[in-house]
Amino acid sequence: MPVCDICCEELPSEAEMRTHLLLSHMENVVACPFCSLSGVSYDEMKFHINTAHIEKDCQDTNATVVDSGQKSSNDWIAQSPNSTVTSNVNAKNMDTVSQASPHSQSTGTSLSQGTSTSLRSSPPAAATANGAVKLVRTTQKSSSNPSKEREDGRRKTKQKRLSSPIKGAGPEVGTLTEVSSTSSGRSGVMRYECPMCSLSFSSSSSLQEHVELHLEYGSASVTGHSSEDLTLARKLQEEEEQKWREAATRQEAEDFKKLQKQFGLDNSGGYRKQMERNMERAVSRGHMVPAEFHRKKAEMLESLASGVDDGRSKTSGLMGALYRYYRDASDCAHVWLCAETDHYSSSEGDKGWGCGYRNFQMLLSSLHRMEQYKLLPVSVPSIPRVQALVEEAWGQGADPQGASHFNHRLQGTRAWIGATEIYAVLTSLSVKARIVDFHKPTGPGDTHPRLFEWVKQYFSHSASRGARLPPKIVQTTLPPIYLQHQGHSRSIVGVEQKVNGNLCLLLFDPGYAPREMRKVLSQDTATMVQRVRKFPGSLKHRQYQVVAVEGLLTPEEKQSRILNSRTLCAEKIP
Repeated sequence: MPVCDICCEELPSEAEMRTHLLLSHMENVVACPFCSLSGVSYDEMKFHINTAHIEKDCQDTNATVVDSGQKSSNDWIAQSPNSTVTSNVNAKNMDTVSQASPHSQSTGTSLSQGTSTSLRSSPPAAATANGAVKLVRTTQKSSSNPSKEREDGRRKTKQKRLSSPIKGAGPEVGTLTEVSSTSSGRSGVMRYECPMCSLSFSSSSSLQEHVELHLEYGSASVTGHSSEDLTLARKLQEEEEQKWREAATRQEAEDFKKLQKQFGLDNSGGYRKQMERNMERAVSRGHMVPAEFHRKKAEMLESLASGVDDGRSKTSGLMGALYRYYRDASDCAHVWLCAETDHYSSSEGDKGWGCGYRNFQMLLSSLHRMEQYKLLPVSVPSIPRVQALVEEAWGQGADPQGASHFNHRLQGTRAWIGATEIYAVLTSLSVKARIVDFHKPTGPGDTHPRLFEWVKQYFSHSASRGARLPPKIVQTTLPPIYLQHQGHSRSIVGVEQKVNGNLCLLLFDPGYAPREMRKVLSQDTATMVQRVRKFPGSLKHRQYQVVAVEGLLTPEEKQSRILNSRTLCAEKIP
């Protein structure tokens, strides 16, 4: 049979145990049976008993103190379940015992160690397996059968445990009386009285169902405030959830604004506004005189109106200078260079977001020199014009997902562009391009040796046709490769193979200022080449994408690629 761990009362079933715990302990004041501690939760009381009174649990025996019914009111019988000896203890000679909370169903007392035990609290209680003492008055029949009481004590010892509160217990309903059983006349039929109303029942199961109805519908007649507490709790919970939702919405909006600002979609202006702000800042700091400001502004407006880049950030003649440098270099076995390409640096109007546009200008500067691509516009477009070209490609149906991401608008913004936008605008210009995605590292230390091998194969494949041994330096007729990774893009203008077989890429970075790139044209070429070289240990981003030009498209091929770009998927390596 289940035994209550607080008052040690035996209950005939688990259902009655739950009702007992709910009515007598969980919704009443929980008091320590060993000391005066009360008014804490069930779990706190459990921790208190297991820590502060663990020695009493081990030292005190399960002593049962009963009123024999034949003795006087001052004489009590203290009986141990493990002993057959019964001794009369006079209340006057007993030590004092602290009285438990009167709100508990059973009053717990603490027995002091010594030859005599004390009992001054009333009513008497019986000792439990966990050291608590429960005082009960027994009838003549119970006092005449000490062996049965000892057996009950042993059974309680075996069932020693301290269970957690029942999860199905309802909310607090105020101060409840304990479930009492009274004798109905001479028939001896036990009646169970509801602690919330005046009804009584003949079985504990009926009482349990009745009490659960009280808890379910919040009609606690004793206190009358259970439903109010439940309503208040629900209201507080709803308010807390509403505050959480509002905070989450605010945070989401702030994060979205940060992303918009990061990718230039915050309506803060595009190339022209950024250029004007930077020139105005230079004037306010004394770095530029007002006359120069107006002159540069007029030149900028003229360039934007024509749609042609002003060439202020362009550096030409670099590929020839690299060819001459490697011709005399002794630390490399082979070098493959792309066709003549101009370097375009970021300017005050696109600093921080214009790398994709500048790399596209580098690619076009190489294609313009090739007879095969003579149908392309002769001049290199400005950044606002490149934005317009991307929008025109979207208008033709290329890359609808990318267009949706930018809300079909690039002009007047500082939005970044990547490999898919470069592919879309090349396709709209009838240029055959290929996207290759190196979506994960293929070497130790998060390196990408497969990327290096692919670039070498791209440049060396056409150059090695018909030749048994490739020459040391080869300047191919291939345009540069567009290289994209998270947050930045560059142009691959060649690949170098060392004597030991190691590879390094030669990269033009839009972040390099024109004065730095012009060092390649001077006697300080070696210093600048060191910055252009990139070994595998320098390219350790998680993912890289490249866009390589492979010729021209027929009208049919162009239309097919535009239709297929609705589900554009890059070629993945590996």
